[in-house]
Amino acid sequence: MASWKRDFASGLVVLGPILVTLYAIYWLYGLAAGLTPGLILSADALEPLISGSSAQAAQTREQVAQFLRVIVALTVFVILTFSVGYLMRTTIGGLVERLVDNLANRVPVIRVVYNASKMAAETAFGEQESLQKPVKIETWEGLRMTAFKTGKVTTDGREVLFLPTSPNITTGYVIEVEPDEITELDEDVEDALTRVLSAGFGDANHRGMDAGISIDVIDEAKTSRTDDD
Repeated sequence: MASWKRDFASGLVVLGPILVTLYAIYWLYGLAAGLTPGLILSADALEPLISGSSAQAAQTREQVAQFLRVIVALTVFVILTFSVGYLMRTTIGGLVERLVDNLANRVPVIRVVYNASKMAAETAFGEQESLQKPVKIETWEGLRMTAFKTGKVTTDGREVLFLPTSPNITTGYVIEVEPDEITELDEDVEDALTRVLSAGFGDANHRGMDAGISIDVIDEAKTSRTDDD
């Protein structure tokens, strides 16, 4: 009984992320194909390459044309993104950005959506300082919590730390702590983040089913308690 449970759980650990990733790619492709205009490339233009008047040939031409339209649209988007990014490094780019911000902030509903999406983009793709060495701080007597150095220091000499919540590390608290109240840890950021993300159960050196308690051990413990009763 315990063996097939462990095998099934191990299979889910491997196949689950793969299936979710494939579905996300399929969904994004369908979204891009639906938004791509047919004016970019008509299916009739592929008739010299894919000849035939049958329904199967027409469907094949349409599928190939749709795929090529997605490739063209993504290429244009990437070029446009790089061009805008390069423009933002110039004085004109800064002026354009401030102009767009001012216009968006004057519209009540658009202002909320624009600022929220801009903040999300800056958080995900912006050039921000990465989390540095993890540390421990004693928030209450005898209770320690994991935090991360940000590399910032206040004017009065306190170190600025980020104290994430678990298991959602995208939220947390920015705290200012005296240097002598910080306990240095002999581990890297990945180890500390793994512990926080897994609510204390994970281990960066062990992935998958090896990171937790064996199902066999749990089942044996249940069986032992049943026999004792």
